[in-house]
Amino acid sequence: MDVLTGLLGLLDLEELEVNIFRGRSPKEFRQRVFGGQVAGQALVAAGRTVERGIVHSLHAYFLRPGDPTKPILYEVDRIRDGKTFTTRRVVAIQHGRAIFHLSASFQPPETGPEHQLPMPEAPPPETLPSWRERVEPFLGGVPAEVRKWMTRDRAIDVRPVVFGDPFHPVRRNPQQLVWIKTSGPIPDSPLLHQCVVVYASDMSLLDTATLPHAIAWNDRNYQMASLDHAMWFHRPFRADDWLLYAQTSPSASGARGFCMGHLFTRDGTLVVSVVQEGLVRPVGPTDGETGKPRGA
Repeated sequence: MDVLTGLLGLLDLEELEVNIFRGRSPKEFRQRVFGGQVAGQALVAAGRTVERGIVHSLHAYFLRPGDPTKPILYEVDRIRDGKTFTTRRVVAIQHGRAIFHLSASFQPPETGPEHQLPMPEAPPPETLPSWRERVEPFLGGVPAEVRKWMTRDRAIDVRPVVFGDPFHPVRRNPQQLVWIKTSGPIPDSPLLHQCVVVYASDMSLLDTATLPHAIAWNDRNYQMASLDHAMWFHRPFRADDWLLYAQTSPSASGARGFCMGHLFTRDGTLVVSVVQEGLVRPVGPTDGETGKPRGA
């Protein structure tokens, strides 16, 4: 619960002035701020200025790496307060420059035609090993700081259906199923549950684009970063109940990986859809035929 309390603290922004909020970063071993954190905090800032409705869609761009040692300033522009839809634009600022931009639309509950994709078949999350149990067999001989990072307590319980050696991966189809939820219960605020899922949605999605190329999470031959992120919230859910995150990468080209994800509740209800494009850039000379770094 300590790490979950920390995550909820990250999402509890300080209001400095009307439409201006300040967020902080955790003291972790990171060279840049985690993208899901900035996106989640930006949505909190937007939601704090909305009197009616919940977010139904957001579109965001990661512009510059965030500095984890400095606070992040969030400026909210109240673009539109309509009879039904409310639109907000948020800019995250560090060192006097924009590092992130988010647009979000809010809507009160309405009724209309309904249909959805079926949920893929997956084993129940309780039958799958925890993240620590999954990763520990592969930690022999790794540096102490890497072992500590990989086995740290996590606010989001992540249980992949299929798991391989994260340091020496093998080629796989660009698809994966991952169960996710918070490590404990959280308050009932719908906006909070949405912001937590925004945070979690950036944790594994871009990895899907690396699966056919057997790129390890710490491969120094590649530079990887989220470029943009879009989400659509279809139906109510709780982030402290298990959600199946079905992910696929239809394409990778131009040093960019394109990924899509759908989140389902345990009863098969589609609640969120996600699309992201991320940077997967070879570092140094590349092979003209494969596009991979030479010797990789």
